Amino acid sequence: MDVSEREARSKQAEELVPGLVDQGVVAVAATFVDNSGITRVKAVPVARLPHMAAWGVGISTSFDLFRCDDFITGPADGRAPVGDLRIIPDVRRVVPLAAQPGWAWAPADRYQQSGAPHPQCSRLLLDRLTHSVAEQGIAVKCSYEIEWVVSDGPGDDFAPGVVGPGYGVTRLVGLSDYCRDVITALIEQGVDVEQFHPEYAAGQLELSVAAQAPVEAADTSVLVRSTIRAVGEEYGLRTSYSPKVDVAGVGNGGHVHLSLWRDGQNLMAGGDRALGLSETAEAFSAGVLTRLPALLALGAPSPVSYLRLVPSHWAGAYVAWGLENREAALRMVTGSTGSTPWAANLEVKCFDLLANPYLLMAGLLAAGAAGIAKGAVLPEPVDIDPAAMDEQALADGGITRLPKTLRESLDAFVADEALTSAFGSDLVASLVSVRESEIELFALASDEDLAKATRWLH
Repeated sequence: MDVSEREARSKQAEELVPGLVDQGVVAVAATFVDNSGITRVKAVPVARLPHMAAWGVGISTSFDLFRCDDFITGPADGRAPVGDLRIIPDVRRVVPLAAQPGWAWAPADRYQQSGAPHPQCSRLLLDRLTHSVAEQGIAVKCSYEIEWVVSDGPGDDFAPGVVGPGYGVTRLVGLSDYCRDVITALIEQGVDVEQFHPEYAAGQLELSVAAQAPVEAADTSVLVRSTIRAVGEEYGLRTSYSPKVDVAGVGNGGHVHLSLWRDGQNLMAGGDRALGLSETAEAFSAGVLTRLPALLALGAPSPVSYLRLVPSHWAGAYVAWGLENREAALRMVTGSTGSTPWAANLEVKCFDLLANPYLLMAGLLAAGAAGIAKGAVLPEPVDIDPAAMDEQALADGGITRLPKTLRESLDAFVADEALTSAFGSDLVASLVSVRESEIELFALASDEDLAKATRWLH
């Protein structure tokens, strides 16, 4: 980043400040997501936004090695506290926060003191891989489903903040004002909410937002989750995105929807391959499917993630794909008759919201690009729950269980050249360090202790 770019960023921020002040904004929070999936923040008074946009604020390099409980992993040679980075907000995404009066938010990138991009910044990584795919004439549209539970009462135990059956109007009535305020706040912040409903598990809700380009979709995921939590605070409700809030419950997923486009045409529809996929879309999807075990190290990044990832719970626990099959890890969605040209997309069901959304989407793009490069093909789609198939039928279809532990998925990630080369050796080393440390942290924990320890972190 040279001086002229810094000046341009500062000027753009200066133009925003009067409007922000008129809306009562006092300070701007700039966030990034670390390798454990925790959103970290630095803030400045609104008058300092132009300076922050140009020169950033300092942040330790050690945040690449932060574990979910704030323990710093990594080298034992004493170098962890040495060095500094700059958090620089993307002022194009500055948003006054409807549920946090006086505050605005912006996603941030991390740069070295020299002005060079930090090689471990997940947002810059995703931006780079998005541009790499675009060089092939492909635009990616994607979104993250957001599932969460609300809890009422004191202490750290989970007590459902509303009663009523899954998908039932009783639950919506019980939290009518809260649900209204969540939707209102998101709309006021420019989020295109597409649907909202009570989900299956106790106290669980879900909303979906419109598809965007990869970086923007990851930004929106961070904003949506923060907003939901802020509205909950106003109602005395605690918010959890954990994949296993309660061991006996179903848990929260973080499904990803994506589609590929070229010259305004959806490559997921109208093609001559299975279920209407184009050749490019099939190769991309096959690249993702074969790398799902490795991608779980990004999309199911905690030992607690694997308490959710079990068969016959709509979690997508098998390496399989199929049309509207909620038990396949890749669910092909074609939409209603007549809507397929714009609605067709691929849903990846095996991920959860402990994932860093930038790292996860970067992994999906790298996996898909590798599939395209090799002309990969998909196996036959599966039209039943794989758990209902016998061992011979699974073997004949090449269908396997996804990893049952973070250890297995991390080993698969490290062994996958397409993913590790796309991420770079420094980021891979940090990811491995954090994952290894969390595996060690929870090695002796019971399922109940694991769920309790991770319930309120993210």
